[in-house]
Amino acid sequence: MPLTFRNLRVSPDAPVSSWPTEAVQTALERGDLDHWRRMAAELRRDPWGRFARQLEEVLTHARPYGIAAAMEVVLDRARQRAEAEERDDVAAEVRAAIARSGLTRSAFASRIGTSASRLSTYATGSVTPSAALMVRMRRVATEAEAERP
Repeated sequence: MPLTFRNLRVSPDAPVSSWPTEAVQTALERGDLDHWRRMAAELRRDPWGRFARQLEEVLTHARPYGIAAAMEVVLDRARQRAEAEERDDVAAEVRAAIARSGLTRSAFASRIGTSASRLSTYATGSVTPSAALMVRMRRVATEAEAERP
């Protein structure tokens, strides 16, 4: 029997991101593998978005056997993957700031108020710098770039 959303103005065939919370709960409780795959794909696409928040809300009060635990795993893995990508993006930005500055790593580290070894942890992504330190890195890179002949 196909999934239907009673008393809702959205179709189960509509993008998952457009579903209201009631539709998310219905799909968890009465959906099939195709619906759950679409839900998982949306979680991977935007692990902190509207749909992810709706799913979290539903899972706080409804625990459809089997699929609830599976969706929690999908959400957790999607968030871990996104965080790893974000750390990689920050590390790339740190490396770009160092390169743009034209300074040695040691000189760049000194100008932002840290050690060369700590700067290395930021550049590799093993440690994520604070937002304030990222702003400082951008400023130092711009200033050092402007100082060059």
